[in-house]
Amino acid sequence: MATRKAEVQRRIVSKDGHNNVRIDNVEGMVKLYLHDIWTTVVDMKWRYKLTLFASTFVMTWFIFGVIFYFIGMGNGDFEPGLSSNHTPCVMNVGTLTGAFLFSLESQTTIGYGFRYISEECPLAIFTLVAQLVITGLAEIFVTGAFLAKLARPKKRAETIKFSQSAVICRRQGKLCLMVRVANMRKSLLIQCQLTGKLLHSNVTEEGEKTQVHQSSVDFYMDSSSECPFLILPLTFYHVLDEQSPLAGLNAENLRSREFELLVTLNATMESTAATCQSRTSYVPQEILWGYEFKPVLFSTTGGRYVADFNFFDKVQVSNDATFLSNNTEKLKLEEDYKKE
Repeated sequence: MATRKAEVQRRIVSKDGHNNVRIDNVEGMVKLYLHDIWTTVVDMKWRYKLTLFASTFVMTWFIFGVIFYFIGMGNGDFEPGLSSNHTPCVMNVGTLTGAFLFSLESQTTIGYGFRYISEECPLAIFTLVAQLVITGLAEIFVTGAFLAKLARPKKRAETIKFSQSAVICRRQGKLCLMVRVANMRKSLLIQCQLTGKLLHSNVTEEGEKTQVHQSSVDFYMDSSSECPFLILPLTFYHVLDEQSPLAGLNAENLRSREFELLVTLNATMESTAATCQSRTSYVPQEILWGYEFKPVLFSTTGGRYVADFNFFDKVQVSNDATFLSNNTEKLKLEEDYKKE
């Protein structure tokens, strides 16, 4: 039982669509991440992003405050007994705290008017210009990363629901593997297309064994591979014929086969015209032979349709007499499903 549980958990893509592959022993990983600093910042978790946002301001305030303090020190602004005709680089700044406050007021354009740069110190003027340019670019970068993370279609993909199990039954006289997909929001998803990849081990003609071999699995909805929009819970199906990479699959060898079916939905959000992608995967233990999905769409007396998601993951034994060989096999399937 423990071995079977381990096999169930071994998958490349989790049920919620996240990558289960760990990347190890890559030389210069930090350097690679810094080369693509934009993607690194956008992919950061929110707690790190908020820390980066706050530290960007605080550190630039402090660093340029220290620079202004050293400029004043080099100009002799902090020496005791200054002559009356001595002009400081930054007026009314006598400590590091004062230099920090001047840096903060300048960068945030508060401009209280109490601390200001005199025209007698070109180095301080140049430093102020450099501070405004550098910190302006830093603020644009960090703010843009915030907006990019908020606008990512990844969150929209989380409102796309896949059925927990896939089923195999007959559809229009053909043996088909079916999955159910639903849009959990009222906003439409248009130009929807469901694609599949069968991940399994394979031995080439040269005798080379590949741990993960990918084979395309075509899914259809009615007679087309594309759906104009996803507004109702829909069932996509793949025909198990001779051209299918799952050819030869039957009730006896389903549980003994080792593969993972990766299902991906690509769609366009009508509200923003941005593309989004949602995915899940199914292992043999999550594919039910001889079952079909229960109806999830109902009509009301008011002339409206209601999608009851209490039935979204519910399945029932297929009533196709030609599909199940006898009642014994049917009872066996029911017993296996109840145990799971």
